[in-house]
Amino acid sequence: MKKLIIIAGLLTLAGCSKVTLENYNKVEVGMDKAALEQILGSADNCEEKTLHTNCTWGDDNKHIKVTLVTDKVTLYTKKGLE
Repeated sequence: MKKLIIIAGLLTLAGCSKVTLENYNKVEVGMDKAALEQILGSADNCEEKTLHTNCTWGDDNKHIKVTLVTDKVTLYTKKGLE
């Protein structure tokens, strides 16, 4: 019984992804990283480059990708969000 409750809880958390079209539509150019993370949570992956950082929320099939320069959103794209 205890295992069933734990599994149900994990499935519930997995279903609460913040990678949604609604949240994507809240992102704006110029938004700072802290405000972005309030909407999407922590990024699943960030790659720091010389002059910018690319962060991804989600996976290859469904994601939001954001480019940040000095912790400000400069570009953002989506895939698999309907």
